[in-house]
Amino acid sequence: MSTRTSPPDDAAGLVAAAQRWLDDDPDAATRAELSTVLASGDGTGIADRFGSHLTFGTAGLRGELGAGPNRMNRVVVQRAAAGLAAYLGTAGSGRVVIGYDARHNSEVFARDTADVVQGAGHTALVLPRPLPTPVLAYAIRALGCVAGVMVTASHNPPRDNGYKVYLGDGSQIVPPADADIAAEIANVGRVRDLPRDEGWTGVDESLVDRYVERAASLVDPASPRDLRVVYTPMHGVGRETFERAFAAAGFSAPVVVAEQADPDPDFPTVSFPNPEEPGALDLTKAKAAEVGADLAIANDPDADRCAVVVPDGRDGFATLRGDEVGALLAAHILRRGGRPEGVFAASIVSGTLLHRIADAAGVPYVETLTGFKWLSRVPNLRYAYEEALGYCVDPAAVADKDGITAALLVAELAASLEADGRGLTDLLDELAVEHGLHATDQLSVRLTRVEDGDAVLARLLAHPPTSVGGLAVESVESLAGDHTGLPPTPGARLRLAERGRVVVRPSGTEPKLKCYLEVVVPVEDADVGAARVRADGRLAALRAELAGLVRV
Repeated sequence: MSTRTSPPDDAAGLVAAAQRWLDDDPDAATRAELSTVLASGDGTGIADRFGSHLTFGTAGLRGELGAGPNRMNRVVVQRAAAGLAAYLGTAGSGRVVIGYDARHNSEVFARDTADVVQGAGHTALVLPRPLPTPVLAYAIRALGCVAGVMVTASHNPPRDNGYKVYLGDGSQIVPPADADIAAEIANVGRVRDLPRDEGWTGVDESLVDRYVERAASLVDPASPRDLRVVYTPMHGVGRETFERAFAAAGFSAPVVVAEQADPDPDFPTVSFPNPEEPGALDLTKAKAAEVGADLAIANDPDADRCAVVVPDGRDGFATLRGDEVGALLAAHILRRGGRPEGVFAASIVSGTLLHRIADAAGVPYVETLTGFKWLSRVPNLRYAYEEALGYCVDPAAVADKDGITAALLVAELAASLEADGRGLTDLLDELAVEHGLHATDQLSVRLTRVEDGDAVLARLLAHPPTSVGGLAVESVESLAGDHTGLPPTPGARLRLAERGRVVVRPSGTEPKLKCYLEVVVPVEDADVGAARVRADGRLAALRAELAGLVRV
């Protein structure tokens, strides 16, 4: 993740740092920006850019574009590339593949990375054009690389960009690699003095062909294909790869949401290009209603996440929760022929229905910390998901979440159910009857300062409630200890009566607390509707009381 650290608040020192930065910055746009700030004497602007800096973490770097160490820019990116190259060593035999999306400056940052990595003695390979993050993750192992870099800010606002790093196993970095790379970055001097080599290699389009072929192979050639699908790439880079994969798998071309069809780094139709955000899928639902779709699918801008929209039975369309899609995909993988080999996994904040499904099927289940950097490292992994719309259905090829292959399997499942006169919600009802209705929800609490979250967690652990939302609190545990069997992480887990659960943890990138709620309601007499009413009531009560418990 990217965090910000603060040096001493010395106005003169910050101005001097800004002047040094200006002398080293190779980018005309950010030099002009910084020159204007310095000439205006804008102390606040200087402090905002130089009073702290983006820190390299387990998600690499992510932040607002602009001048200074507290922004994403060519200086920050070249320093990161030099630090990564130093971490990988200087033997010159390592191949590093670099991908990029269509955000502002993504291609520039990718080329800068390639120049610096090649100049450090490695072999830099650059993907042929803006492509989804899963294609980069696939390329790492397909091309025999020691590392990969994806320039993307995923579903962040338009003003942001980011820098995601993978190692040779195809997975995102985890400790201690993040700290070791950060230490190498800290040793980098002036970027103008870095050796560069523009003789890097462009990756051939055949790499994308191989990814598409692999994705299409996940679908059973004998399964039904009669399905009307609406699709949106949400102004991102997923459309072409998505359409090619669907065609290769034998599905009809999806109806694309025209207003969001082409890459646009300004994301003009959405205030926040994240399928989870309220209103983000309004155009998708409208198009699905217009054409009478059986299913609608949305990728986020770098296409590593997948949102699923289904008819709600009332002439409208509803978005399934990530936990619901996670359970549906697991059920599909388990039911479509033979017992699969390998482990099923979910993150600690995801719902527990997958655990029940795996136990009933007699397959191993593992719980990890949040993020596919942990999920993808589960030994002998067969399938993994987390509630934030991330699904890994082909870990042997892509050791990360992949919104395109997940969409293919969702479509296969939907078409198979459609052929029997059923839908995805019918299968969810069946799972509820078999395992109990697992209902999940979230509560986010904005904080003034990041450290406020630590105070709330300390108070919750020191003085835990005896009940929340009418459910008795059976235990409270800190996730920062080693008793969970997982690496320590900030957070608290409340185990409630009747298999309820609340997990409270700080966001890795924003000043807010995120609370993950789950209740489990038995389904009596196969009346799933009545169980949903009870579950909705319990979740509402949990949300209301928890909001008071985690207030600052």
